[in-house]
Amino acid sequence: MAMHQINVNGIVVDVVRKNIKNLHLGVYPPEGKVRVAAPLRVDDEAVRLAVISKFSWIRRQQGKFHTQERQSAREYVSRESHYYLGRRYLLNIVYHNGPGKVVVRNKRMIDLFVREDVDEAQREKILMEWYRKELKKLIPPLIEKWEQIIGVKVNAWGIKRMKTKWGSCNPEAGRVWLNLELIKKSSHCLEYILVHEMVHLLERKHNDHFKDLMDSAMPHWRLYRDELNRMPLAHESWTY
Repeated sequence: MAMHQINVNGIVVDVVRKNIKNLHLGVYPPEGKVRVAAPLRVDDEAVRLAVISKFSWIRRQQGKFHTQERQSAREYVSRESHYYLGRRYLLNIVYHNGPGKVVVRNKRMIDLFVREDVDEAQREKILMEWYRKELKKLIPPLIEKWEQIIGVKVNAWGIKRMKTKWGSCNPEAGRVWLNLELIKKSSHCLEYILVHEMVHLLERKHNDHFKDLMDSAMPHWRLYRDELNRMPLAHESWTY
């Protein structure tokens, strides 16, 4: 699978050709990068025409990302803002001689216990490992709940840091992936993304059938989607 770029009226488009039936066009955070997955038989001129036909929509999507609030780069120092389950916390660095650990002290403070010689990268690693453990606790009961509601079976699931997506799924394997960044969002946003990916086990595309399935399973899913899109983006690029 090779990728190359074309320029369409000032928009740089990443083009990837795959063994697929239909062309898929997406605009991805945090910077509004445009990416087209095209069938092997589709040439660059057809891709260019597809991008032109969606030009206004692409610009609107990019405008949303450009105006969305972003966190500054994290340095993992005391009094710095960090998010957990949709709530903003202030980080408090506590020096001690034991292994690194994270404790949510109250509704305002998260204590990060580290040795004095631990650098920024190690502090980030400790916090990310804690985030991962917390997210892993939340997912199994949610999967069990929604398997019964949606009528699907999740054979496997995992967590990873993603650049352009909140989640993904492999319908053939019955596998669901979730973005680690979701632990920073409210619990119903996490639940919405999980339901979204589980519904893809029944319908691959974002078509009317998919929307009908979402409406049936989670009637307020559009509100959760909009809330997720309004939340601050991470400073770094995602891997989604």
